[in-house]
Amino acid sequence: MPDNHFEGGINIAIKIPKSKYQETVNFYRDVLKFQVEEKPIDIPTVSRTHKVNFGKNVLWLDCVDNYTHSETWLELNTEDVENARRYLKSKGVETVDELEQIPDTMHWIMDPAGTVFIVSRKEDS
Repeated sequence: MPDNHFEGGINIAIKIPKSKYQETVNFYRDVLKFQVEEKPIDIPTVSRTHKVNFGKNVLWLDCVDNYTHSETWLELNTEDVENARRYLKSKGVETVDELEQIPDTMHWIMDPAGTVFIVSRKEDS
């Protein structure tokens, strides 16, 4: 099986506990003066989300009601997601698609430290 090529995507999500969510949104909007816009979301595990233009990246501030601490989730792009899934599995990396609802054409994985990545096709990001 040939090695797969990955590159970092533009999307970064910070999963934020509900108790710290508004304070965090205010920090990015009022202290750092970033453009912050609330966006509609239809994901059962995320109750609110705000989009932040973060240089060349997009930072998503996700309110997660059942978290006790924040987590940063990153995006990996590849040309062929299913080939990437097979390659990762051959290296001992299993998908964890139960983390959050996403289209069937994408997968969630974790690095050994627990950092979550969405694996998506470059054109879909």
